[in-house]
Amino acid sequence: MYRVEQNIFFRSPDVILFCLSMPLVVFLLIAMIAGGKDAADSGLTYLQSSYVALSTVGICCSAFMSIPITIVELRSQGILRRMYCSPCSPARLLFCDTLCSGVMSACSTLILTIAAVVFFGYRMQGNVLVYIALWLLTMISMFSIGLMVASLCRTTKSMNVATSLLYFPMLLFSGATIPSEVFPATLRAVAEWMPLGMGIRLLKSVSMGCYDHMVMPVAALTAMAVVCGAMAVKTFRWE
Repeated sequence: MYRVEQNIFFRSPDVILFCLSMPLVVFLLIAMIAGGKDAADSGLTYLQSSYVALSTVGICCSAFMSIPITIVELRSQGILRRMYCSPCSPARLLFCDTLCSGVMSACSTLILTIAAVVFFGYRMQGNVLVYIALWLLTMISMFSIGLMVASLCRTTKSMNVATSLLYFPMLLFSGATIPSEVFPATLRAVAEWMPLGMGIRLLKSVSMGCYDHMVMPVAALTAMAVVCGAMAVKTFRWE
């Protein structure tokens, strides 16, 4: 089942465009135009800042587009209801779809990493393992929000509204695509406290080798994952 679902993901033009291609294109543009310049007073260059931020775009696309759309469409088409009493349980299908989204997010970051290291000589100052752990925490937190939306939305129309209200502000104003260093002070403060913005801020700190002031963002992302995950499980309906 996982193999089939993963093949479907790789054949989806939306996934290829927004999850895999867009982060790479934006990164290449920023790196070629202003890669070596200092990104305001952040201590990072635009190359370093954009790499970290764009490594979360795949997470954002998967969490607020792929996961909710897949689950709500399966429910609205009656597929989950038909599978409920079969040996092939809907829980397995949901697990496979969520795992596929995680794989696509990882592929997006891997492609970006290869481009940054091979073509622009990017080197991380901080601990790579800590960076990966925080990247996974960010992904789990965002996925839990996406699963909660999928559980709460009963129709495709309501799901489209909810995911649009989450996806586009998170993509544009959390610093994921546009470097938050160029934001005005007020918008920068908003970005830092958006769920994805907190993850980006943590990843940027670790990429610089700075491990101060990590407790609150880590605790907030963990609490978000637990609360939203619990709500997703409690409110989920097969039909």
